[in-house]
Amino acid sequence: MPDDSIQDGDFVYIFLDAKRNWIRKVKAGDAFHSNKGIIQYDDLIGNSFGFKVKSHSGTIFQVHRPSQTDIQIAMGRNTQIIYPKDAGIILIEAGIVSGSRVVESGTGSGALTGILARAVGESGHVYTYEIREDMYKGAERNLKRYGLLSNITMHHKDILEGIEESNVDAVVLDLATPWEAVDDAHRALKPSHVFTSYSPTIEQSMKTCKALGESGSWGMIKTVEVLQREIMVREGKTRPTTWMVGHTGYLTFARSMESK
Repeated sequence: MPDDSIQDGDFVYIFLDAKRNWIRKVKAGDAFHSNKGIIQYDDLIGNSFGFKVKSHSGTIFQVHRPSQTDIQIAMGRNTQIIYPKDAGIILIEAGIVSGSRVVESGTGSGALTGILARAVGESGHVYTYEIREDMYKGAERNLKRYGLLSNITMHHKDILEGIEESNVDAVVLDLATPWEAVDDAHRALKPSHVFTSYSPTIEQSMKTCKALGESGSWGMIKTVEVLQREIMVREGKTRPTTWMVGHTGYLTFARSMESK
């Protein structure tokens, strides 16, 4: 049996096209149902990820190991999420790596929480705050489903009431009023480490930058926007697709200065 073979209990990404794709947990003796036919999970077990399978009606599906992006999008289908294009720059700009301790708020669907948890690995930890009970419970279900809770501490609490952790490596906020949290974020962060705020409107970003600048505790303040455009590659007619992932939010970054 191949080392990278599909096992009973694995998650698989069943792909037909960009609009029709599913993440499912393989269960021996059970089946995947769609309007394009039925796939028996027993027909997947033992095969390597990345193979093609035919449904009972003759439709060919691809079966892959779910990527972080696949899981992140799946978690957020019923809620607004931080898109992969934004999550990637957060990890790089904030210096979030294996072993990092990260404070996040709000948890939302848990999509970014899961990305952060994978990035920090077994030696790191993510502390996430969510004030809304429905979101807290939904995120907990999502993270538990994908086995991502081992290095995550979830707080059902408003982060504006205070960050419980200290000496952390990064603070990542997705809040309506992030400017109200900049002082407490500074107390929680190590010197010369990065504060990140994601805001959908420029007015929120402006207020956050103003609060960061006026506090005197932050340096290297900047706000960026990431746009993503896919290119349709066809011989003789390569061009951008007619749609793109345009504005999703503004990302503000700042480095904590040592307190005197």
